[in-house]
Amino acid sequence: MPASGFRDGAEALSGPLRFAARDDYAQLARVRDLDRVVVRGCAHLHELAIPADLKQRILTLTRRFERVGEEAELRRAIADALLELRAWLRPGFGDELLSRPISHLKGVGGKRAEALASRRLRNIGDLLFYLPTQYDDRRSLERVGELEVGRRATFLARVIRAELGSNRTRGRFGRILEVVVGDETGTVVLKWFRGGSSIQKDLVPGSWVVVTGDVKRYRFTKELVHPELEVASPPGTELQDEKSKVDTDLADHSRGPGDIDVDALRNVVPSYPTPEGLNPRTLRRLIHDAVASYSDLWEGFLPESLVKEMGLPEPGVALRLVHAPELQADLERYAGFRSPAHERLVLEELYLLELGLMLRREERGSLPGIAIDVGGERVRAASHSLPFSLTRAQERALREIHADLSRPHPMNRLLQGDVGCGKTAVALLAAVAVATAGRQTALMAPTELLAEQHARTLRQLSKASRKVLGLRIELLTSSIPRAEADAITRALAEGEIDLLVGTHALVQESVVFRDLALAIVDEQHRFGVLQRAALSERGAGDAQPHVLVMTATPIPRTLALTAYGDLDVSVIDELPPGRQPGRTLLMREGEGRRIMDILADTVERGEQAYIVYPLVEESEKIDLRSALESAEKIAAFFPQHRVGVVHGRLDAAERGRIMEEFTRGEIDILVATTVIEVGVDVPNATLMIVEHADRFGLAQLHQLRGRVGRGDQPGTCILMARQRGRVSEQRLLAMMKTTDGFEIAEADLRIRGPGEFLGTQQSGVLTDLRLADLVRDARLVARAREAASQEVRRNPRLQQTPELRRAVEVRWGERLDLVRVG
Repeated sequence: MPASGFRDGAEALSGPLRFAARDDYAQLARVRDLDRVVVRGCAHLHELAIPADLKQRILTLTRRFERVGEEAELRRAIADALLELRAWLRPGFGDELLSRPISHLKGVGGKRAEALASRRLRNIGDLLFYLPTQYDDRRSLERVGELEVGRRATFLARVIRAELGSNRTRGRFGRILEVVVGDETGTVVLKWFRGGSSIQKDLVPGSWVVVTGDVKRYRFTKELVHPELEVASPPGTELQDEKSKVDTDLADHSRGPGDIDVDALRNVVPSYPTPEGLNPRTLRRLIHDAVASYSDLWEGFLPESLVKEMGLPEPGVALRLVHAPELQADLERYAGFRSPAHERLVLEELYLLELGLMLRREERGSLPGIAIDVGGERVRAASHSLPFSLTRAQERALREIHADLSRPHPMNRLLQGDVGCGKTAVALLAAVAVATAGRQTALMAPTELLAEQHARTLRQLSKASRKVLGLRIELLTSSIPRAEADAITRALAEGEIDLLVGTHALVQESVVFRDLALAIVDEQHRFGVLQRAALSERGAGDAQPHVLVMTATPIPRTLALTAYGDLDVSVIDELPPGRQPGRTLLMREGEGRRIMDILADTVERGEQAYIVYPLVEESEKIDLRSALESAEKIAAFFPQHRVGVVHGRLDAAERGRIMEEFTRGEIDILVATTVIEVGVDVPNATLMIVEHADRFGLAQLHQLRGRVGRGDQPGTCILMARQRGRVSEQRLLAMMKTTDGFEIAEADLRIRGPGEFLGTQQSGVLTDLRLADLVRDARLVARAREAASQEVRRNPRLQQTPELRRAVEVRWGERLDLVRVG
């Protein structure tokens, strides 16, 4: 199953040896020229990119068969060879050699190893998969006189002068090295602000160098700062004596390169992020040495049919090509990770990940769960008892959840949908089914405000039809008084609470459910994996509760398949009827009067408004407007209207009182921080003003915009941007372009990348992807998932291929232990 240059060669060599040894060497006479076959096989192995000590073992084996005489001696040689080959072919042999510390490479001492470790480069395998971020195209050397400012260039030039500055002109890191080089078309200046004294030793006036770097303008000249340099002069061309050095002036650069083989200098050079304390040439040499001595040990596991279909190179070849492209390579594809070599490496990583996710899904499907009867009359009547009709998307999601609840294995489902699509109503109906079966539900939210809002909404919906929907609902957060919290936990343990809503307080040891059957985690990306796992383990006995993960941040399909690959996904992709499309306005510094006019018109019509600030109080470090101070100014500007302030530092009772007043319409303008980002539902609120919108993330802005226009009147969201930056401008333009949450999510994913999109706490395996990028490699994610699915269907639990299962466990096992909870 595994494929590598070394393993394939060793397998080919062991075939005739095993045949010859069968039945106590009964077949030995039938194998012609076995000694020559073994010598040829060993010669092939010796030519591979493998370490020197392994090559020495191969040479020892070769000599045994070169000198073999009598049959008895041949038998001993075969037995010794098979013993050696068994060691080479055992699972993990290649991995063990690749896990050797970098100090096995020549020229790596303690200080250099420490510098490499700062980039998480600790062993040979780390170096192999430390891929270039760009490639310097040195296939065509430019002339010095044709260098363009603002472009990266490679050129051949003669050293004219190399001078270290005096102590008086010392830079921050030492004396500045300034070098003048040139050819028959002109001269250019090279500068080093650190390390100049060591670099100067290689720059003998009159010698030829190949220079690569970014061309910049400095006053009236062109210069390259900290360029890459390689001495190109053949022996004997340097001007060594003092008189020659003095006489080497600006006119001398017109002499041609003489007997330098210019064609030999034309190549493609990989460029890597270089750790502090290491120069790029040294890092390139170390990676080259690792590739030259170990690349044929790396094993690939892609199905052969996929490899052939996509025309992918063998594993070792792929490694060598990404680090040293051929001269005819399409560097645009290489730089974009779209070469066949790159795709082989990326697919290998994704394939093992997808297999791991599917193994987790298989494991989850075999765990004991709690089968809930969803066919009763109360469950069937529940959705019709709501004060509104469910959308088709809500009905579809509820059917999927009910189907999962009815099975004797734990549900693990992601419910995602845009702001205001009605996920809370679906969660309530799931809790009704659980309560009807005499069991309990927990709903965990990331903030107290959101937990309070959920409890308020669920109680209102439950009261709407107490006979059918009526649930015993309680709220538990860290702000609840101790006596009240103790009473809630006692009632919970005695089974007197059907649905407990809370924050991470729900996972405290003192919180004990009598019979938890459903754990709902809202806005899951704000929790750490361990917190979600702790909630899902609160079930009684061995049976695990069902888990429903909810998010109002739509997750692009590519990301959902990988980040939540072992969750089933339900999508609510339509909003309740009657919602009017809103508008989004982008305003800049100086348009304050226009914003105040819109705010005045809104409250005069009897509608309500939010004004959101990123900070509670003024910061001396960041020039942001304070929610508290601005609330005072707004109250003074609108004396006839009531202005409220809500933020995360208020205690729960005060925060709840203000939100209740705003919901009842007793507050016209609510000044807030981002605590109102999610979960707040006030139908009469039609205006959202976001101050310093350039400081907010795209998902935050979309969530805030979703707080208005939730009633019969359309909403307006004003984004007040006070600074300009590339990333913030991308966010704001995306907000202006669409109101579709999934399009917003795609844009957010492109801007921030998958790890930051999900948040560092829960991005899980995504932060461990060494090569793949889920935005760039969306097509490869689908191919890897399809191949993994086919393999698991054909080979449940990978029982037929222990080497493949081992590879998945080695690469992803530890991380995937917790993925099951989202």
